[in-house]
Amino acid sequence: MPPPEPTAPKSLADPAVLAARRALADAPQIQPLRELARRIAAERGAPVPDPDPLDGGVAARLLLLLETPGPAIARTGFVSRDNATGTAANLFRFLGEAGIARADTLIWNAIPWVIHAEGALNRAPRRAEIRAAEPYLAPLLALLPALRVAVLAGRVAGEARAGLARLRPDLPVLAVPHPSPTYVCTSPEVPARIRRGLGEAAAILADGA
Repeated sequence: MPPPEPTAPKSLADPAVLAARRALADAPQIQPLRELARRIAAERGAPVPDPDPLDGGVAARLLLLLETPGPAIARTGFVSRDNATGTAANLFRFLGEAGIARADTLIWNAIPWVIHAEGALNRAPRRAEIRAAEPYLAPLLALLPALRVAVLAGRVAGEARAGLARLRPDLPVLAVPHPSPTYVCTSPEVPARIRRGLGEAAAILADGA
């Protein structure tokens, strides 16, 4: 039986919670995505974090694309709303407010691999890195037969819109600002836009329930 869903953000900062999450890493709904992550890591020569096994995996109906894994991802190895970062904590709150079930979500990165040198700070992805990530969108979508909506968070994730339109022309695609505290704190309109986008995504999911 899986552990209960966390009720507060940053729960993976707790070593016991992290150990329990890692024990679920071979869950059937996650395994095909882990295999894709390992393939990308081998081809790019850089770490690719796994999706959170408490999320929907290949059964997800909502794909939430972020930009690229931050340096802090090395601590857990997961792309997760439960990571001990400001971005993850914002995602935890925004997704909860929208009433979107974890089982309906897959959080992934438009550039799935870590682009930062070890010990370096976050930096903006380069155009060549964005282009290099484009071929990995098709195998990702092939693993998501139940997908009903995609949410692109931030400028780099927004670059995936054309690929999504080509590969899944009937899929609704919504754009929201990146949930990083750097952006969320710049104006009240930023969190408002995130809430509106996720609210629209929740309505799409409810319509197809």
